[in-house]
Amino acid sequence: MVNPGKRMNILQALLAIRHGPGAAILPPDITRIHLDFAKRWNDGHLGPRKFWKVCLPRLKYWNPAVPMLVNRTLDQTAPAQMSIYFRQTALLSDTPSALSTKISALPLAQQPHSSIMNEHPAPEPEEDERVVKIEMKGLHSDQILADFLSKTGAIVISPTPDELMEMRQVEDRAERGAVDRAIVKKYIDEKRREERMLALARQEAEAIKLANQ
Repeated sequence: MVNPGKRMNILQALLAIRHGPGAAILPPDITRIHLDFAKRWNDGHLGPRKFWKVCLPRLKYWNPAVPMLVNRTLDQTAPAQMSIYFRQTALLSDTPSALSTKISALPLAQQPHSSIMNEHPAPEPEEDERVVKIEMKGLHSDQILADFLSKTGAIVISPTPDELMEMRQVEDRAERGAVDRAIVKKYIDEKRREERMLALARQEAEAIKLANQ
């Protein structure tokens, strides 16, 4: 049986990926999402980087079948764009798109993948796609997310009553843990202070002893 502390840590990690900024279900006409931005955060790339770190994992959790590629570059002056690809409404179906068929037919090493060396910038849309772009450079991650939700029509996921209760339990445990750590730290600091005073007293006693010889 998993001990309560370990279970709570697992629950905390699960709730963190299930809920928060980016927790949303995408409509079925979105075929893929592509992010282009620089490797470092400065020169307007902080917001895109935070969106990638904070929001994209939750989007992927709720939409595992939607490819989400991140292409970064070493050029800090490069633009920061998000490309959202939609399957044309008239061509919507339950059958795989021509794009997914084409990509899956490629050897694994040739298939598009995330990169930090600008290997896979956003491609042109396929015949059965249209693309909507979001200019992310210089924007806060919250602004990027708001624009993304507006342009995609994604449905934001809200915690259930049971999950809200679990989240409160996690918060209460974190607060109790902070109090316990403060108490332990105070105890350790006091013990170390006493040890230093005792060592100093011993040194003084030894010095007095040597002086009286």
